[in-house]
Amino acid sequence: MRLGVEYVVPLRWRPGTDPAELTGYLQRLSRDVDVTVVDGSEDAVWERHHALWDGWVRHVRVGDWPGRNGKVAGVVTGVRLARHEHVVIADDDVRWTAVQLARAVDLLADADLVRPQNYFDPAPWHARWDTARTLLNRALGADYPGTYALRRSTFLAMGGYDGDVLFENLELSRTVRAAGGTERAVPDLLVRRCPPEAGHFWGQRVRQAYDDFGQPARLAAEASLLPVAALLARGATSRSARLRRWSRRGLVAEALLPVALAELGRRRAGGDAAFPVDAPLWAPLWLAERAVCVWLAVGRRLAGGVPYAGERLLTAAHSTRVLRTRLARRVDRAGEPQPALTPLVPARR
Repeated sequence: MRLGVEYVVPLRWRPGTDPAELTGYLQRLSRDVDVTVVDGSEDAVWERHHALWDGWVRHVRVGDWPGRNGKVAGVVTGVRLARHEHVVIADDDVRWTAVQLARAVDLLADADLVRPQNYFDPAPWHARWDTARTLLNRALGADYPGTYALRRSTFLAMGGYDGDVLFENLELSRTVRAAGGTERAVPDLLVRRCPPEAGHFWGQRVRQAYDDFGQPARLAAEASLLPVAALLARGATSRSARLRRWSRRGLVAEALLPVALAELGRRRAGGDAAFPVDAPLWAPLWLAERAVCVWLAVGRRLAGGVPYAGERLLTAAHSTRVLRTRLARRVDRAGEPQPALTPLVPARR
């Protein structure tokens, strides 16, 4: 039985990327749902994809949308073209099952945006390293995946979302909430994600740290890690026996507490069925990475932003307060051209 769902994949591939695995996935997926691939690749790559996918997947070019983040333009294009009220947006490395899609549809009965949980499978060393970040997010709140389920009517009524931000998933989530919509995080809806190549993983370190500019409290906490560690290391070599003792205990705690928190995140909401048992052990290494990269991200900020897909983006994400103010101003100016955000008319069930 086919589901009344539009599955939207925004992508932008470089020449030489092998489409075989994604092609197989899209073929299987198209038996259960309608699929739209919004392709921002250069012409030669786009034509190759079109020859492979046209006929059983709707394959289109990215439409016009303000902003330098091409993924946002791809998402907006796909949702606008969707043939169904229920839409699943997914990065090209996300792999849903039909059962999971059916559950997402059920969850949208009481929500405008559903946020599942991604996990890497297979999980090479660099995927385990990045999984530590996911587990800490799960322990302290909720993770931001590479896929969402949403109501098309709500998305259109709020006028899409800002295309000039780096952390576009957070921007989408906050825009829905700012516009009066309901978001539901579902940590036990575990959707598989293919791991990136190790080179791509390394290239994401500073960019991911830059996302923290959209979460100031987290930015402050992570920026404090390196100075605190330096002070503890200095104290551990002090002439004072008492200071050495407390400093060494602090260093041990700074190493062990992340492991305990990550293990809590792994066990939360059935996560132990998907996340590797040794993934929490990578948490101290990930924190050490972030302690350094967050300061490199500060340098990027002072230099005018972080490079992303050939562009430079200054803003990670806007606060919910700023977005509410924007939406309120759009309401006051109803009837004028709306290049980015339009007044929301919340979809009610």
